[in-house]
Amino acid sequence: MLALLRRGALALLAACLLQPAWAQQAPPAAAEEQLQVADPFLEMHTGPGRGYPVFFVVERGQRVVVELRRTDWFRVRAAGGQVGWVPRQQLERTLTEAGIGKSFRDILLDDYLRRRVELGGGGGRFGGEPMLKLWLGVRLASPVGVELAGGQVQGTFSGTDFWHVSVVAEPWHDQRWSPFVSVGLGTFRNIPNRSLVDAAGVNAKLGQASAGVRWYISERFVARADATLYTAFVADNRSLEYRAVSLGLAFFF
Repeated sequence: MLALLRRGALALLAACLLQPAWAQQAPPAAAEEQLQVADPFLEMHTGPGRGYPVFFVVERGQRVVVELRRTDWFRVRAAGGQVGWVPRQQLERTLTEAGIGKSFRDILLDDYLRRRVELGGGGGRFGGEPMLKLWLGVRLASPVGVELAGGQVQGTFSGTDFWHVSVVAEPWHDQRWSPFVSVGLGTFRNIPNRSLVDAAGVNAKLGQASAGVRWYISERFVARADATLYTAFVADNRSLEYRAVSLGLAFFF
C-alpha cells in the first residue's frame, strides 16, 4: 500500500506539472457560451501577450466563444472560425446571450463550475500519527458526487492502510469557498511493527464521515481541508474510532 501511495503521489505531481499542456489540448465544452462584442471591435492576437501581432478584428455585435484561459489572456473563437487571444480587459466588456456583462469573476469560474473529475493528494494526522492521503472524485450532479480515497499511516508501533468509497454533498458547489460533507464505507488494516512480540494485525470494515471545505485557487487547482471520523468495526461488539485532519491540493478536469 505504501508503494502504491508513493506511485500515486508521483503521478499526481506529474499530472499537476503537465496540466497546462493538457488544458491547451482539451476541446471546448459541449455547452459553449457565446459572448457578444460590446466594444467597437475586439482585437485577436496570435498569442497570449501584447507582443504578438493582431491578425483579426471582431466587430461590435458579433459573437465569440472562450476556449482556453492563460493568466489574463483568453483564447477565443470567432463566428468565422478564427481562433486568437484577447486580454481580460477586453473580454470583460463583452455581453452574454442574455445581454448581461461578463464579469472577471464569471470568466475565472467558468472552468471551475464545469468541473467533473478531481484528483488530489495531501497529508495530515490520523489518530495523532502522520498520514498520506490520495483521492479521486467524480461529480454525478451539481451538488452530489462520489469519491474514492486511500491513505497510509506510519505510526510509532504500527502501520495502517485504509480506503473507502464515499458519497459527497457540496450544496454551494458554485462558490469559490465551497463546504462539503461526505459519508462512506471501506476497509481498514493495521499492521504492528515486527519488534512487537505476539502483536496481531487487524483487518476490519471501515465507516467514514467527513466535513471540509474546498477553495478554488486559480487555473484548475483547488485546495482542500477536511476533518474526518473513522470507525473500524473490528468485531461484532467492538469498534475503534480515529479522528483525522488533512490538508491537500487537487486539480480538476
